[in-house]
Amino acid sequence: MKNTKKKLAAIAIFGLTLQVLTGCGKTAQVEQTADAEVNIEAQSNLGVDPISGEKYPDEIKIAILNGSSIDAIAIAEGFYSEFEANTGVKTTVLYFESGRDVNNAYASASVDVATFGSSPISLGTTNELGYEVVYINATIGTAESLAVSSDIKTPEDLSGKVIATPFASTSHYSLLNYLEQQGIGDVDVIDLQPQDILAAWQRGDIDGAYVWTPVLGEIEATGNVLVSSADLAEDGIITADLTTANKEFAKKYPTLVTGFVEIQTKAYDIIANKRDVAVKDLVANLQISEEEANNQLDGSVWIAPSEQVSERFLGKTGEKSGLAETIKKTAEFHVTQGNLDSAKELDFYRADVDSTFIENILNK
Repeated sequence: MKNTKKKLAAIAIFGLTLQVLTGCGKTAQVEQTADAEVNIEAQSNLGVDPISGEKYPDEIKIAILNGSSIDAIAIAEGFYSEFEANTGVKTTVLYFESGRDVNNAYASASVDVATFGSSPISLGTTNELGYEVVYINATIGTAESLAVSSDIKTPEDLSGKVIATPFASTSHYSLLNYLEQQGIGDVDVIDLQPQDILAAWQRGDIDGAYVWTPVLGEIEATGNVLVSSADLAEDGIITADLTTANKEFAKKYPTLVTGFVEIQTKAYDIIANKRDVAVKDLVANLQISEEEANNQLDGSVWIAPSEQVSERFLGKTGEKSGLAETIKKTAEFHVTQGNLDSAKELDFYRADVDSTFIENILNK
């Protein structure tokens, strides 16, 4: 990239990734309905994992990103409450602004499982933060886009402009790829979290942002979208929302991780087969309109549980994994940006993609 400011800012990302940020996670205070039906088998010997024989922990700490559709549905439908009832393990939901913050939480052993984006996950796995991918929630489409002021009509119009994005996120990865693809070097790319992006946009401090819904919708309302992650995916620049688990936690408590993955599959079923319920859940939990909820759901390509073990996605245990290849490719791009010294071999990333838990669910 030609832009010195952008290059120097990008070089700082990994240093930020390993810092333990205080106050970046917020415990959820959300009431959940009591009629959820999560297919986790009630254990006859409650309190002990029936697979490993390990005594269950007092709680499982779950990291999610603000605005997550899957997690909004899981909370609204009471899936976490049902998980607690079936296992006797308390669920503590922690909200984070970006995947960089989730990596920080993993680095400080502050979370056990998390859903976040493939770009920060490529950084975290390469730097051996001790987690693995256990489920693919969705590939990202129009839910993440570059929204800009109405006077910006073409890529060339970005020259000299200030564009914000959360560094080390999937949006950041997509933005840098787009600028490189278009040969645009003199853009001032700055690091802001989603809510700070919205405030900066309203003040007129920035000319646009590559960010996700629902903040994206707020910017798009008074601007226009120049490119989306769906457009970039057509050129092979793929990003995804993934579910992860701490490796040691997964080894000690495979039944809990399987239960957490099953929550993801139940949320998928709501999106795929009960669209009106999914919209209602997003409206209630994210405080957005029905139109915004529909746009958010349409902005991702949701991956069915039955597709998870195909070679295109997780792949079966010991077989080819398209996701591992995507994570490696993403890490290689981070090397070009100075965020990583080097990427690992494909086998390294393949080892951090674990389809065991979804296979257990599919084989029931």
